[in-house]
Amino acid sequence: MGLFKRIKNIMAKPEPPKPEKTILTIGPGDICEISLVTYQVIGRTQNRQRRLIVLTLQDGAAVSYLTIEEREQTVYAIYTPIDGRLDSVDEVPTVIELDERTYHLEEQYSGLITVTGKAPFVQGGEQYVWQYQSDDMKLLRIEWQDGRFMMYEGEDVLPADVRVLRGS
Repeated sequence: MGLFKRIKNIMAKPEPPKPEKTILTIGPGDICEISLVTYQVIGRTQNRQRRLIVLTLQDGAAVSYLTIEEREQTVYAIYTPIDGRLDSVDEVPTVIELDERTYHLEEQYSGLITVTGKAPFVQGGEQYVWQYQSDDMKLLRIEWQDGRFMMYEGEDVLPADVRVLRGS
């Protein structure tokens, strides 16, 4: 190594440390824990307009979805996919009954999403979402994009029950 190269290396500033991963910045390849269950993040969907992130999580063969929405406080919910069918985006009901549980429409919105990794919808674009809640605090989420519906059942998660174990 030449003298000038040694002097250059001595004078060079060290690289700043990378910021630690948080639940809002993790993506495919990272590991998180939700309610004492460890998951690998295999996908990430983000709606920047709503400040909403949906992480696709895998625990063995089981796939779940964690929604993270930044409001006054950060709100978390975990969902599992369910079988169901709706015929038209124009005919989504305001009340749905599934397995003797009645869900009432709480919120409906749409927005542009970006997708990273494995997710229910393989590409970004305009997505429509309907969020329901039952009297016993169970959640139902319906998503529509490019002519395809996805339905999920879930529940709210306490912020203290969500943590990042390892970020890549």
